[in-house]
Amino acid sequence: MSLEELWRLFPIELVEHRPVWRQWAAEEIDCLERLLGDIRVTITHIGSTAIPGIMAKPIVDILVLIPPEVDMAALKCRMESHGYICMNESPTRMSFNKGYTPEGYAEKVFHIHCHRYGDDSEIKFRDYLLSYAEAASEYESLKMSLLPEYKYDRDGYTAAKSVFVDRILRLAKSEI
Repeated sequence: MSLEELWRLFPIELVEHRPVWRQWAAEEIDCLERLLGDIRVTITHIGSTAIPGIMAKPIVDILVLIPPEVDMAALKCRMESHGYICMNESPTRMSFNKGYTPEGYAEKVFHIHCHRYGDDSEIKFRDYLLSYAEAASEYESLKMSLLPEYKYDRDGYTAAKSVFVDRILRLAKSEI
């Protein structure tokens, strides 16, 4: 399947915040903790679904922080053997999807981001938006404005948000 066909099957959709996302994240985090129980990981709900009151893609993002001594190849095998689909990887990061079917999205969809300890800008971004409602509202407006152009272009959508995300991260880091 081409990337364009994939994006057509899995378009970007923004929906009103759903309180159930918090529960779904907690359940998935529990599953990940059992799966990775022998590894000293930190797991947290990130992304727009973790920010009440703003529109979000109905995809729950979870960040798994991994110690430097963990073999990423072995982690990948473990995740894939439990139904997670590796979407990309580098020496210090991997991301997995769960809830994508040949017919489209399942009811519950997850993106699992595995990063080395210290690579936690998503937490800083989330926490800043939770602390500053005006910034969260601005982020929501930006996402809504990008949707018509990028509904079928996930990479373009992410890139178009990068200036805003970088600005918020600079603000968040200045508060530390």
